[in-house]
Amino acid sequence: MAANGVVSDKSLIVSFGEMLIDFVPTVSGVSLAEAPGFLKAPGGAPANVAIAVARLGGKASFVGKLGDDEFGHMLADILKQNSVSGDGILFDQGARTALAFVTLRADGEREFMFYRNPSADMLLKPEELNVDLIRSSKVFHYGSISLIVEPCRSAHLKAMEVAKGAGALLSYDPNLRLPLWPSADEARKQILSIWDKADIVKVSDVELEFLTGSNKVDDETAMKLWRPNFTLLLVTLGEKGSRYYTKNFRGAVDAFHVNTVDTTGAGDSFVGALLCKIVENPTILEDEAKLREVLKFANACGAITTTKKGAIPALPTVADALALINGA
Repeated sequence: MAANGVVSDKSLIVSFGEMLIDFVPTVSGVSLAEAPGFLKAPGGAPANVAIAVARLGGKASFVGKLGDDEFGHMLADILKQNSVSGDGILFDQGARTALAFVTLRADGEREFMFYRNPSADMLLKPEELNVDLIRSSKVFHYGSISLIVEPCRSAHLKAMEVAKGAGALLSYDPNLRLPLWPSADEARKQILSIWDKADIVKVSDVELEFLTGSNKVDDETAMKLWRPNFTLLLVTLGEKGSRYYTKNFRGAVDAFHVNTVDTTGAGDSFVGALLCKIVENPTILEDEAKLREVLKFANACGAITTTKKGAIPALPTVADALALINGA
């Protein structure tokens, strides 16, 4: 028990940022205007990661602000039902829970239209943070959407500082959503403004090209994003698997081929699986053979998540992932 009365739990993964409702068309391959109807699907990358961790048997907590409205309370309940601790959740009386309308193109990729003006997640203040919870984390995970506007940006920076000061590993998945930023240049600048602080960074192939200005997805381009203090840099390549870079080794791990319906949450599932395994055994970061096994497991989790609509219902259990690995 720590002096502040919070149990110091060195297996806890705390995920910081936004949780929202995605409205997904009932029919794939149509524009928002053409969609005959929409299904509501809970989303938000940091919340997806927290649920991914819990579904794999890990310990997860979510830190963020929701609207004090029916959707906000529904999202808090979904976290609870999925065994994610809600000790870091706050409700805002004055703002609504964020909404996003998402179109699924025929290839399973997505386009977004957001309703956040401002939404509750943007109004989290530094002084509202549950710092004891953040201090008790083994891994502190975050994205970049929480950097877009104040006061949430200051809350994000403070939370990182508190986690780092308490010895947590910092995990960063920028999760680029260009329509939310004032401009592409501002997005690039702000996403990179906290780049050097992380221990583990995961980017997609599209984010790699965006952040480096390159049109090549190769080792040379990836190394432009490497920093001396990083423990692990990952580039996810969709159906081509993932690439990994550490101080001492680098390589690639193949993807699993599945029938892709919806790519939503695949990256979050991948990250959740990786973080779970790092918490179980931090030495994997120094052992290439072990890291490759873990990335194979993370790739399997990401692949399974693409086989159903919506992120949260599609997040796998350990048994699901092992079945895919052993059946492949």
